[in-house]
This record gives sequence, structure tokens and C-alpha cells, in this order.
Amino acid sequence: MSVYVTGHKNPDTDSVTAAIAYAALLKAQGEDAIPAMQGEMNPETVTVLERFGVSAPEIMTDATGKTIALVDHSDLNQAPDNLDANNVVAIIDHHKIGDVTTNNPIFCCVKPVGCTGTVLKQLYDISGVSIDGKVAGLMLSAILSDTVNFKSPTCTDEDKKAVAELKEIAGVSDTDELFMDMLKAKSSVDGVPAKDLLNRDYKDFDMNGNKVGCGQLELATLEQVADIRDDLLNAMKEQKAAGGHHTILLMLTDVVKEGTDLLVLSDDPSIIEGAFGAKMDGDSMWVPGMMSRKKQVVPNLQKAFGC
Repeated sequence: MSVYVTGHKNPDTDSVTAAIAYAALLKAQGEDAIPAMQGEMNPETVTVLERFGVSAPEIMTDATGKTIALVDHSDLNQAPDNLDANNVVAIIDHHKIGDVTTNNPIFCCVKPVGCTGTVLKQLYDISGVSIDGKVAGLMLSAILSDTVNFKSPTCTDEDKKAVAELKEIAGVSDTDELFMDMLKAKSSVDGVPAKDLLNRDYKDFDMNGNKVGCGQLELATLEQVADIRDDLLNAMKEQKAAGGHHTILLMLTDVVKEGTDLLVLSDDPSIIEGAFGAKMDGDSMWVPGMMSRKKQVVPNLQKAFGC
């Protein structure tokens, strides 16, 4: 029986490369594993796969009748549709534990590090399985992306160690150059519809019964989106109305200045102001040092919503 290895909805570089890397590990251990993703790749991920000469996983959005291994998430609302908990055989992640439950014991490895790629590097080491150079390049790229080249507060010494070892396997001499190539692709907004930009790296969360969405665009400079802010806000309004959200946020993260211009659309903006200790200036607030949705946004929101 084949095991489909898949990341979350709105796939990013970590979720796609983790699916490929974990499927490769399972195959090396004698399993029939198929990497999958739940949508089209973003420009950064396309750049990474092309650089290392790896084919894109197949798209799989319906888990009906399939055996599933989840990577880079453990939340039902981010998992494939019609997921049967009895068919989940593994979870590999670096986020908080989600609401996927199983009736039988499964393999589960969740660590507080900056990237699923780091967790997978450690699993390869524990298993004594050699990492293919191309797969190592994918894992390396994912760690650089998720830790924003080690600038994110989610970054740990374990992530840095994994990068140091993976770059040797992948034959990458300059990780700064690799990161900048990825950032150029990730931050490209020219000609992209506002709705697609909002959903490029977007997740919904249940905050004490309130549906809260949060997207993120990592940019080299905020000037890249200066002319399309109104379009982004309109896309947020449409998504909020269609999805019944209490709040939708869009993080416009300036990687160079190391902070975020947070666009806010909420039924109660005071909750968001309280969550981040900042005052709204129109439809947004500048939050210095905010780089990570996982570590700096979601926990603050959970506290503010009384989760």
C-alpha cells in the first residue's frame, strides 16, 4: 500500500520539500511512498526545485481511501480533504500540535526547531540513511527559507547545524547567495493578482471559536507592495466575507529591516492591538522584530482570543 506524504494547504517550500525528503527516507526503508502537495508551488519553491533538478510532487487534495503521512502540519483544516484519522501513519512537524487524532499509535516526530527540514535531517541521521545530494539541497533551502537565513526567532542551533551539514552534501558553497536567489523569487509581486499574493503563504486558525486567517509576504523592501496595498486589502475583504472570518491579517515582512507592516481586517481591531502592543494606523500597524507567524503571531493571537 502506498503512503502519500503531503504538506499543508497553500504549500510553501518547507511543506513541498519535506514531502519529497520524507518520501525518499521511507523508500530507503522499504516503504512505497509518494510525495504530494495540496496545490501549485509558489515562485520560491519552483526556483528551489529547478536549481536542484527535482520534479514537483503530484497534487493530491482528497485523502479518501489513501494512507497518509503529514509533514509540516498536524491541523485538520490544513490537511487534505476527507482525511480519515485511521489512515494517518506519521506526522513530522515543527509547529504546535494540531487537532489530528488517531485511533492507533503512529510514528510522530515534532520538534521546536525552525523547519521540518531540520527534523528530517535528524531522522535521516538516526536511521543511518544517506541523503541524496539533490534532496539535501531541497532540505537546506527549506531551512534557509523558514528561518529567514537564521534571522527568524524560530531559528535554533539545530537548524544551523543541519545547514552546515546539508550544504556539504548538496555541494552548496554560498548559502547567502542561495537565500538571496530564493528571496528574489519569493518576494516577486509584479503581475500577480492580489488574491494570489494573499494566499501565497496563508493559513486559517480556530481562535476560541473565531476563524482567524493570516498570510505572509516576505519582501526585500515594503516599496514592492506600495502601489498594491489597496488591492491587497480588497482581497482580504473578499476573503473575510466569503469565509466568515473574524479576522484576516497579512504580514508584509521586510526581511532587511526585520519587521512587519501588519495589514489588519477584524471585527474587533482592539484585540489585535492588544495582541501585539501596537496601535493601528489606518488599516495597519508596524511591528518591529516580527518575522515569524508561528512564534510571534499565532501565540499572541491565541492569548488575546483567550485560547
